[in-house]
Amino acid sequence: MQKENQTYKIAPAERLASVSEYYFSKKLKEVAQMNAEGKDVISLGIGSPDMPPSEKTIETLCNNAHDPNGHGYQPYVGIPELRKGFAAWYQRWYGVELNPNTEIQPLIGSKEGILHVTLAFVNPGEQVLVPNPGYPTYTSLSKILGAEVVNYDLKEDDGWMPDFEALENMDLSRVKLMWTNYPNMPTGANATPELYERLVDFARRKNIVIVNDNPYSFILNEKPISILSVPGAKECCIEFNSMSKSHNMPGWRIGMLASNAEFVQWILKVKSNIDSGMFRAMQLAAATALEAEADWYEGNNENYRNRRHLAGEIMKTLGCTYDEKQVGMFLWGKIPASCKDVEELTEKVLHEARVFITPGFIFGSNGARYIRISLCCKDAKLAEALERIKRI
Repeated sequence: MQKENQTYKIAPAERLASVSEYYFSKKLKEVAQMNAEGKDVISLGIGSPDMPPSEKTIETLCNNAHDPNGHGYQPYVGIPELRKGFAAWYQRWYGVELNPNTEIQPLIGSKEGILHVTLAFVNPGEQVLVPNPGYPTYTSLSKILGAEVVNYDLKEDDGWMPDFEALENMDLSRVKLMWTNYPNMPTGANATPELYERLVDFARRKNIVIVNDNPYSFILNEKPISILSVPGAKECCIEFNSMSKSHNMPGWRIGMLASNAEFVQWILKVKSNIDSGMFRAMQLAAATALEAEADWYEGNNENYRNRRHLAGEIMKTLGCTYDEKQVGMFLWGKIPASCKDVEELTEKVLHEARVFITPGFIFGSNGARYIRISLCCKDAKLAEALERIKRI
């Protein structure tokens, strides 16, 4: 008779040895435990918008959820209304013309897109260029899939822009993809037409595919731009976009990628073997959200501006310095020279002030002297966080 609770001697896949549990997955469990103990932690960690989507978006979702014929499987390529919505959105705000039938692929969030693109383009053992600092998922998913990660530096002295001279001197013979993310997370550095032009030129000369992750261009940013606005970019670039940040829909898991028809078809080969289309009512609601006027985006940004001021006061209280020109939904600041270690600072703030702030080292070694504050927190809570930090 089998013994109860017997541990089977089964080893996990070797690929798990190359990654650890996502930092926020682990840390938010600790924060949840502190809250369960009555410690009332104010979280300024993740970028999960706390404002709602537009009222019309919610109405569209609710109305279509009642459709008895709308609950079946949906097309792998997304419904036409959503693809056309994304195409119209790109034309209106970025000045980029996309064929909704062949050059757009809806995604269940950008993380899914990172997985699908890597599977579609990179063989095990080939290389991908990943920014340091940068979104940790570029690194973790590349490692899980057997790609070799090669970091390229982003530094404050260079305005957190790639050092193209250093890139030119690297051995790029095995590089297939280069991940870029502008407006940048975590640093808040904004995109420029000149940056995108240099990236497209670099990609074409080096036979590399640039994948630009562009979810923050509507947050505290006067002029959204897309890498696909550069002539010839569609030949060598893929761009991600997301409704999580721009339309306050992080839990909906709706994003997209755009590129040339051949690249999109390769990615669809992968995606169609992994998942099915999203709930039809959600796709129709997302298409409605994409019709938002400028005043809706401005309403969001008015809130973010107020929060940005409070986050700046927190930075000053901690002795941190930051660039006033940052865009996006975070504030990135450099810790004072008197502070030995960033995690020592963030742990002190967490356990003594009961405020969770993200240490920059999770984004790479170039973030080791920085902290990141999320603006996805109500003004009153940010003000309370400021007062708590002042007391310690």
